[in-house]
Amino acid sequence: MFRIVAREDLAPVTKLFVVEAPEVACKAQPGQFVIVIVDERGERIPLTIADYDRQAGTVTIIFQEVGKTTRLLGTKRPGDELFAFVGPLGLPTEIERYGIVMCVGGGVGIAPIFPIARALREAGNRVISIIGARTRDLLFWEEQMRSVSDELVVTTDDGSYGRKALVTVPEKEILESGVSVDRIWGIGPAIMMKFVAATSRPFGVKTLVSLNTIMVDGTGMCGACRVEVAGKTRFVCVDGPEFDGHQVNWDLLMERQRIYLDEEKRALALFEERCPSCRGEGH
Repeated sequence: MFRIVAREDLAPVTKLFVVEAPEVACKAQPGQFVIVIVDERGERIPLTIADYDRQAGTVTIIFQEVGKTTRLLGTKRPGDELFAFVGPLGLPTEIERYGIVMCVGGGVGIAPIFPIARALREAGNRVISIIGARTRDLLFWEEQMRSVSDELVVTTDDGSYGRKALVTVPEKEILESGVSVDRIWGIGPAIMMKFVAATSRPFGVKTLVSLNTIMVDGTGMCGACRVEVAGKTRFVCVDGPEFDGHQVNWDLLMERQRIYLDEEKRALALFEERCPSCRGEGH
């Protein structure tokens, strides 16, 4: 069992857990993920590592309550235990001294972009970060991102905080300004990552994205996480989760993400029926 030692409600549907997992913490690197199982009959869900503390033996995860399993996970409190916390899985981010890099985080994608930005800056890069969310209530970790960035741009879709814009707007402006960006990382919803990659394509800047696909075992055995990259089938759990965003078949990826949408809705409705206190936001 893996004990939750701290919890923070970052937004009505966005939760932060610090989990006691020393064997994971001692090996975790930016870009990797864990498979979390809430209880012995629970679904396996992949969550990218947001932070880790090797000395304390803890790993930080951030998630949004969007379905039955994440809603159940959101009911847990410090002192509760998780049935399984497997990792670190996936290939870590390739951290080098590239020069000027851009880190773009959208929504809950701000969490996994943080350790990448930190590691890139520690490696001697100039880090320009852009973070955004639909509204101010969904924005988090602004100060954390500022602490690991040489420049930070904050946006909201509705203009309730920071600049009213999608994250791709300042991305394009920076690229058009003549700043010689050597590499871009973009993490967030699939549609956001698709357009972050599309925005950088005309400028020829390599753009890495972290794909969050349907996943079961996380070891390459089931094939549920397969994606098409550069015309070839790749498995996100073992070949990724980071891929060149210019080579991802985004339409196929988003189509596959919708395969179990009806089943997910039914599972959530049944869960809320059995647990009325768990219904809705901010429970």
